Amino acid sequence: MAGEQGENENSLGGGSPAQVASSMTLQQAINLGEYNPEYLSTFPEWHQISKHTQFQYISMALENRRKQLLQQWAAINNMLDFRMKPELHEALKNVELQMKKLSKDRERLFVEYSGV
Repeated sequence: MAGEQGENENSLGGGSPAQVASSMTLQQAINLGEYNPEYLSTFPEWHQISKHTQFQYISMALENRRKQLLQQWAAINNMLDFRMKPELHEALKNVELQMKKLSKDRERLFVEYSGV
């Protein structure tokens, strides 16, 4: 399960990225925490902005995703009788893994876009 979640954590579900991108704007994707440059490049306006602006969008999306993961973590952690529900421990662990991946992705993207 964790492998499946890791593979799909940046997809918005339902079809190919190009199909999803056609029904959503770049700003909506950023607001939803979509920070993968490959996905963001499916939006036509992505190619019309400078690398600096692309990085600013990526930075905003990374922060949005971080906030979403923290909210998910808190929601799971604050459930009633958390200690009595082992399945919630697995969910919490999955969110923590996503947070670690986000941190690594943030570092990688900062290095990639630092030469802008």
